[in-house]
Amino acid sequence: MDSRDLLWVGRDKTVYRRWKRNYDQGVKPTISSLVAMAHVADVQRSADFYSQMGFRIVSTFKNDAGVLCWVDLRSGEAALMLTKADAPVIAGQQAVLFYMYTDDVIALREQFLGSGVAVSEISYPFYMEKGEIRVTDPDGYVLLIGQND
Repeated sequence: MDSRDLLWVGRDKTVYRRWKRNYDQGVKPTISSLVAMAHVADVQRSADFYSQMGFRIVSTFKNDAGVLCWVDLRSGEAALMLTKADAPVIAGQQAVLFYMYTDDVIALREQFLGSGVAVSEISYPFYMEKGEIRVTDPDGYVLLIGQND
């Protein structure tokens, strides 16, 4: 038995036939979208923070004790999943940066300031001539938020 034959075991034959046809034609599978999933100390606290930027919760999971352990957040075409960390989240060790876009960077900055969130001045780097701001979320993840064209 060829290893490719194992792929159809337990699957719908139509799926297998499509895979086999693509495989025989040299078509390689591709990624169609990407959603970041960040480990956080307190899922609800982080979800509340991201809601200030228009994110809404579209799906959740609670453990047997009723503790919120995972959320799927969406805002327009932007998506972010948050999951409860199983070890302490150390802000200085967050080695990922989230780049986001907004239609009004000035108004978003003012909204952050009005909510007591520390936010940078608007900067104008070569790659974002219309301006961007920098915010750090409750777990130390850096958010750069640029102005949409």
